[in-house]
Amino acid sequence: MWFKNLLVYRIKPDARLKAEDIEDKLRENALQPCGSFEMESRGWVPPRGDERFLHSLERQWLITYGANQKILPGSVITQTAKERAAKLAEKQEHPVGRKQMREIRERVIEELMPKAFSRRRTLAAWIDPVNGWAAVDTAADKKADELLESFIAANIDIHIKRLECQQSPAAQMTLWLQSGEVPAPFTIDQDLELKASGESRATVRYVNHPLEGGEIRQHIAGGKTATRLGLTWKNRISFVLTDQLQIKRLAFLDILKNDTENQVEDAEEKFDIDFALMTGELAGMLADLTKALGGLKRGA
Repeated sequence: MWFKNLLVYRIKPDARLKAEDIEDKLRENALQPCGSFEMESRGWVPPRGDERFLHSLERQWLITYGANQKILPGSVITQTAKERAAKLAEKQEHPVGRKQMREIRERVIEELMPKAFSRRRTLAAWIDPVNGWAAVDTAADKKADELLESFIAANIDIHIKRLECQQSPAAQMTLWLQSGEVPAPFTIDQDLELKASGESRATVRYVNHPLEGGEIRQHIAGGKTATRLGLTWKNRISFVLTDQLQIKRLAFLDILKNDTENQVEDAEEKFDIDFALMTGELAGMLADLTKALGGLKRGA
């Protein structure tokens, strides 16, 4: 259940959120199986596979958005349509035209859809009404937008907006590399992407490479800015920060996970301990990251 990526949002300070109200609305908009002629269905699923659609622990909430998608490979449709077209051409003694071929494909899809298997994808979100955070476990804006649109569709008035800080991540990351210093309690790791502005968009990437020394500064002096930078917070959480304020490759280091591993055998109890540990650490890290980027943007 440990999140791997974060798109971070702020909850409106005066938002009056009630777990019971959100639970009811999520339940009313639960994920349903795809209908016979539906390619996809969307809705909410219980995060722990029980009856609750909102998992609450110490005023930290976990919700899960889901989608069922029919699997109907284009190659199967094409092959079936070609076979039927060949039989029709032989019967009518002339080749099948474009309009006929389109109609054949449409009929094939209609016939195959009820027989198609479906697969489920899920997306978790964490809501922290105490500290005003909300985060989706994804690095893709499109997926997060889909989840937020489902919030609106469920009539959940949560009042959240994307995290914005006074200083741009690109400017601050570039400054940290120039100076060789990053605000405590962060340290710089060994992953970096530098990109030039203008038409060339020349890009330099470092993976598992020391970032000290003159080479990095020369790239920056030449007009490149940092678009991704590996960081570690308090030797407990490592991640890659992007110029769009996305948090990728989130890793909770052994010092965290070892606190519960080999100590708790009950799966439900371990889930709750891990969730409390994860959310507590993330709330602290996000507060420090926001501070390192100059604080919240005015009006955010």
